[in-house]
Amino acid sequence: MELLQIKTIEKESIGSLSFLGEKKFKQHPDLIQQLNQAMRLGNGYHTKVSIYFHDSEGSKRVETTIWAVGNKYILLKGGIWIPIDRIQEIKF
Repeated sequence: MELLQIKTIEKESIGSLSFLGEKKFKQHPDLIQQLNQAMRLGNGYHTKVSIYFHDSEGSKRVETTIWAVGNKYILLKGGIWIPIDRIQEIKF
């Protein structure tokens, strides 16, 4: 993942993104563990993490709190959802 091609966005703009099309990237092998750890930190300590994900236009990064991890989506602070199959990795 090249850092120069990643656009940093505000979490409030995620609702206007499209997640259609093919997934053309590899997810971190420990992504589910990363998501669960980020959720525990978010709920317990309100800790923000960097989420690297891909929408229909390309790579994005958002720094926010993860409140819940479901089977197919994560829930961010503010009621915003991101599909797990579009998340590449979490950085703490």
